[in-house]
Amino acid sequence: MDSVSSQLKSARVSNGLSQNEVATILHISRQSVSKWENGRTYPDIDNLVLLSELYKTSIDDLVKSNEELQQQIKANNSKIKERQTNLKKINTETYQNRDEGIFLAVLGLVSAIIPPIGIFIPIYVMWRNNRFNSLYKSIYVICVVVMIVSLWGTLIFLNDNWFDPTQTKIYKVN
Repeated sequence: MDSVSSQLKSARVSNGLSQNEVATILHISRQSVSKWENGRTYPDIDNLVLLSELYKTSIDDLVKSNEELQQQIKANNSKIKERQTNLKKINTETYQNRDEGIFLAVLGLVSAIIPPIGIFIPIYVMWRNNRFNSLYKSIYVICVVVMIVSLWGTLIFLNDNWFDPTQTKIYKVN
C-alpha cells in the first residue's frame, strides 16, 4: 500500500494538481484521494485508469514499486551500517581498549610511601579512573585511604619539624 500511495502522491504533485482538483476531475470526494495517498485504501481499477490518463503515466508505473526509490533505500541502508560501525570505533577509542585499573591502584598505593605526594597523586588517580576499568570502585577506596594516611603522616611531619620543633637539652652527667 505504501508504494502505491507514494507513487500516486508524487504523480499528482509532479503534475501540479491538488487533491481537490483530482477529486473534481474524477467525480469523487477529496477524502478518497487523501485515503489513497495516505495508504489507507486502494483506488479501484476504473479510477486507476482515469488517474493514469490524468497523470500521463502508465498504470504499471503507478502500481509498481519505484526502482529508483529501492536503490536509494539500499544506498541509505549501507551508509547507515557504515556510520554505525564508525560510531562503534569512536566509542571504543573514547573508553580505551586497555584496562588501567591495576596501574591506577598500584600508583595510588605507591604514592602512600611519601606523605605529601600521597595527598595529590590519589586525586589524579581518581580523576583518571573511569567505570570501564577493572577495580573501578576499589580504586576510589584505595585513594581515599591513601589520602587519609598521607594527611596524617604529613601532619605528623609538619608538627614535629615546624610547628613544635624539638629542643635539644644537654644534661650534665656527674
